[in-house]
Amino acid sequence: MTESAESTAEHLALRVERLPSPVRALICDFDGVLTDNRVIVREDGLESVVCDRSDGLGLQMVRDAGVAVGVLSKERNPVVAARCKKLGIECVQGIDDKLPKLRSWAERLGFGLDSVVYVGNDVNDVACIEASGCGVAVADAYEPALAAADFVLERRGGFGAVRELCDLILARRAQG
Repeated sequence: MTESAESTAEHLALRVERLPSPVRALICDFDGVLTDNRVIVREDGLESVVCDRSDGLGLQMVRDAGVAVGVLSKERNPVVAARCKKLGIECVQGIDDKLPKLRSWAERLGFGLDSVVYVGNDVNDVACIEASGCGVAVADAYEPALAAADFVLERRGGFGAVRELCDLILARRAQG
């Protein structure tokens, strides 16, 4: 193994080890995590976003492995619920303070926040990042989220960051 490949493997192993064992839930912010944080506004005022299909597949694989998956979003646009419905994941949107909802989700599902992985990108995600068993930020997150995170993903939001995290969670689950 080359020195570069060895350091990459070590970096990967360190991130996997930071994940809770077991990971019981993966909770994501929407804008800037499942999207690239941009919005397309049509002349009639309708808004659209762009999502990465690999993120959707990663979420499906994690869900199929027995991990609860959900989205907590401040955004009120129906595109959030539509995407989550297509992915078959729970979604709560239009909330300003995400931490109480994160706590109630974990309580309803019967586990503590210590077994939750939360991924975000901005200041309104910091409380959830800090309270989770493992708080994660996408590569292009804002500084407060980066500073609060247990680790930062290599990929940017909307460009496979969630898939990267899902692959890490699946690696952690394979360790037992």
